[in-house]
Amino acid sequence: MCTDLAVFVGAVVPFSATDAWDMSMPRNVLMIVVDQWRGDFLPAMGADWLDLPNLQQLCAEGVTFGRHFAQATPCGPARSSLLTGLYLMNHRHVRNTVPLDNRHTNLAREVRKHGYEPALVGYTDTTPDPRITPPGDPEFRVLGGTMPGWVPVATYIDPGRLGYFSWLAARGFDVPADPKDVWLPRDGELFRGPAAVPAEHSDTAWSAEMALSYLHQRADQKWLLHVGFLRPHPPFIAPAPYHRAYQPDALPGSQRAEHWQDEAQQHPFMAEVLARTPVSDYVRGAPGLVRDLSEADIQAMRAAYFGLMTEVDHHLGRLFDFLKAQGLWDDTLIVFTSDHGEHLGDHYLFGKHTFYDQSFRIPLIIRDPSKSADTTRGTIVREFTESVDLMPTILDWVGADIPRTCDGVNLRQFLEGQAANPWRAEAHFEYDFRDTVDDRTASALGLSNDQANLCALRGPRFKYVHFANLPPILFDLADDPDEMRNVAGEPAMAVAALECSQAMLSWRLSFAERTLTGYRASAEHGLIEMP
Repeated sequence: MCTDLAVFVGAVVPFSATDAWDMSMPRNVLMIVVDQWRGDFLPAMGADWLDLPNLQQLCAEGVTFGRHFAQATPCGPARSSLLTGLYLMNHRHVRNTVPLDNRHTNLAREVRKHGYEPALVGYTDTTPDPRITPPGDPEFRVLGGTMPGWVPVATYIDPGRLGYFSWLAARGFDVPADPKDVWLPRDGELFRGPAAVPAEHSDTAWSAEMALSYLHQRADQKWLLHVGFLRPHPPFIAPAPYHRAYQPDALPGSQRAEHWQDEAQQHPFMAEVLARTPVSDYVRGAPGLVRDLSEADIQAMRAAYFGLMTEVDHHLGRLFDFLKAQGLWDDTLIVFTSDHGEHLGDHYLFGKHTFYDQSFRIPLIIRDPSKSADTTRGTIVREFTESVDLMPTILDWVGADIPRTCDGVNLRQFLEGQAANPWRAEAHFEYDFRDTVDDRTASALGLSNDQANLCALRGPRFKYVHFANLPPILFDLADDPDEMRNVAGEPAMAVAALECSQAMLSWRLSFAERTLTGYRASAEHGLIEMP
């Protein structure tokens, strides 16, 4: 029943085209990482109501990965997987504000070996390793600092977001006493009013300005620039005119059961999440729980979310136009992706703190300017890909070696039109919901912090979610594509659940941490590196 769940080990599919490429040509990288953008919200993926002309053109000139998944949520763990190429079970940056072990390499550290300055606009949400960082360091007082190796050009999540708010003040904007009030509605209408900050001064505009400023300085040198946009992350309030870009009653509605209680009955974890998710996490100042929102309010929040997407797209057009004007368009690998997804009212939820596809399915578009990629332009890849695949793909583009520790697989073969066989038959992702300062989900469920985690195996037909100390979940996606009915306890599904759990165990065994497992000592030769 579960024959689609074959285990894939990345190391058995070596691929590198660098030997055949002209490595003397300039090889720049523009990596765009937005925040909380769902993978199904692209015109190329069927969301034809979205006004995203620049992303639509990028899809036409590149390759869209239609089954691309984040490996973890929330932001910090997701970005650690993206930038280290490691699964959560290996890097162990399990929650926002939890430190990242300094021993792990990452994309920035690796490209430095090849003369690149890895520049950062935005954030990586990385708390430093306390064993090498003094306890009084300011990075321990923010949500997350900058991952080692990156050169911060303009950081968004610094103490108090000073970079952005200082930029606002320098342009004559009257920053409120509580600077976060710039994301309150200008006219007091919580769900439909425009943000107090004008579009030309939004944090999206700020990211684009900082990126353009950097590119002006580097146009004659090879470069790798990570551009982070906070949006469409909440608060879901868009500046004018983007707040009116979409009419709520003209948008597709959310996917949810008839009553929130029906969703809560699926699993104890869902019951707890529905009982404690406040609207104020998504609309500043709004009262109540998300589960009690009216359909009209949900649609208004969805309209604001899509408006923020269109605002991001506008500023992507500015970046793309600059590359074209400077003659850099055909020297630059462009990657567009997100850290994780967003429920957006589905299952009576907002946010990304569950096991549903809405939390983990994310966009990935790659435009490779090489002639060898001409045959794949405008195509959509249907195989399962994961955020850990980006690091090896970018390293291959710049001619760098891919570390043995990397769990991801080079995606260049899809860009080159080569057969990807064998390939992974499913995606895997993890979520650690241990207690934090403002979240007590673990203790409410009677779990210790080390028991508060889940791992999901997502195949073409079955989706299996394993909890450390709670019952499992199984969805038969052939009959239930919206993940509305947990069939893990049904006798007819016992074999499928067993096969899925065995496949998950095989995956974990195959990808266990392996920093030194590629070496052995020899009496005759000393230290030997094994293939």
